[in-house]
Amino acid sequence: MTTLSGELNAVGVLRGGARTATERAVESALDAVAQWAGRAIRYQPVHGGLQNENWRLDVEGEQSPYFLKIPGAGSEAFIDRDNAHHAAAQASALGISPKIAHFDSSTGIEIIEFLEDYRACTNGDMKRPEIAGEIIRLYRAFHGIDSLPCTKTIFDMIAEHHDQAVELGIRLPRFWPQLELEYRTARDALLAGGIDLVPCHNDPMPGNFLIAEGKPMRLIDFEFSSNNERAYELAVMTTEFFYDDVRTAECVEEFYGTYTPELFARVQVCGFLADVKWGLWAIVYAQLNDGWDYDYHKYGVWKLRRALSRTSDQRWGSWIGSI
Repeated sequence: MTTLSGELNAVGVLRGGARTATERAVESALDAVAQWAGRAIRYQPVHGGLQNENWRLDVEGEQSPYFLKIPGAGSEAFIDRDNAHHAAAQASALGISPKIAHFDSSTGIEIIEFLEDYRACTNGDMKRPEIAGEIIRLYRAFHGIDSLPCTKTIFDMIAEHHDQAVELGIRLPRFWPQLELEYRTARDALLAGGIDLVPCHNDPMPGNFLIAEGKPMRLIDFEFSSNNERAYELAVMTTEFFYDDVRTAECVEEFYGTYTPELFARVQVCGFLADVKWGLWAIVYAQLNDGWDYDYHKYGVWKLRRALSRTSDQRWGSWIGSI
């Protein structure tokens, strides 16, 4: 951390001392920040990101550290960086996201303030009702910003990932034809009922929510943000963290300000769509980037299988019929 005298503690790598390709990439990113030219900067990795390389920066003359994000290989196939920056800037203006110090539209490299007292949520945190309530508070605030440059509904996302899988020659699971039939039924029902389009964050990974004792939660990472169906925002959270019907119903009431069976059904159907989307995303990403120590293909197939299992619920037909 930078001291009051402007000297740096000997933590991390001092700019100019890069020894690996990854460290050289960090220094190249720092060289593009004109206001920091000639300043001593130390950098150290921040672990936990799935797609990107993340770093903490301690900059000479600055009282607080910064957070550097370098996009991972292959992520450009999914992400509109200018749209993500636009969303982050609006969220920052609302006070629900860190301040932005630097953004390079040509590379997607972003530097934001490092919230020293905060930590990223964990899977365990997401089971706590008060955490879910804070997330819903952030979502409701974000839904009120101006429309984003990118309108990409859940249907657009699924179609995009499916086309990517076909182009890459990826063999989809043998149950895909049955799942695709159910998907088309759900899509047609939602489109017939009308889409409730609002700016959505679309990515409830625990690490995207920062918490600190006695301070409001902060929302980060707007790479998947777009104008999308409002119910999907809640559905992808309740689905990702295995909320049961009671907890999901409570979230529906908090999210919408009321509970109705129709709203509950809409969230359940969008939860199905969330698993289809992220299942396809994962198997495509596994093909585009083999540098991660994680079996994205296996994860994707599991997501698709879980989506299909939801259609076995005896209420599935009534959910489709009521949206």
